[in-house]
Amino acid sequence: QILALCLTTVFQNASAFTSSFPRSPVAFASKSLTSLNAEKVAMDVTGAELEVMLTEWEQPLILDAYATWCGPCLLMAPHFEEAAKELEGKVRFCKMDTDKEPDMAARLNIMGLPTLMFLGEVKPEDGAEAGGATAALLNKIEGAITKQSIVDLCNFHFFDGPMPEAPN
Repeated sequence: QILALCLTTVFQNASAFTSSFPRSPVAFASKSLTSLNAEKVAMDVTGAELEVMLTEWEQPLILDAYATWCGPCLLMAPHFEEAAKELEGKVRFCKMDTDKEPDMAARLNIMGLPTLMFLGEVKPEDGAEAGGATAALLNKIEGAITKQSIVDLCNFHFFDGPMPEAPN
């Protein structure tokens, strides 16, 4: 099957968001360990499941492409989960292990880990035939970011919120 994903990208300055990320793994990890034992909201998906999700559109979607051996991925995981809990019912949060899904990772052009992809719905123009891609890539960020940056980017891309300010 052809991936039903319109890679219409609107890249924002991703480095602005990653620059605020704590450089100390201990300081970063200690911020959000409260959700480790709680029920997970962000669900793990396979490439096939992701493909179906992109054609059966329900809500905006954020995909976290990660690997279990990736240090920054492990450090960002609690922040991703906390953002998922905060926006539960408004945005779908999914995680895909790139080692288990190398073909899908290649199709999505995942070149660095972690990679966050913010996907919004494509609505056909009046008179246009329905079908084809139903999701558009609104932003792609390579590198770990904090919960607040994830929430701010969701508000901007999906809910007409203000453009997040780059941290100093």
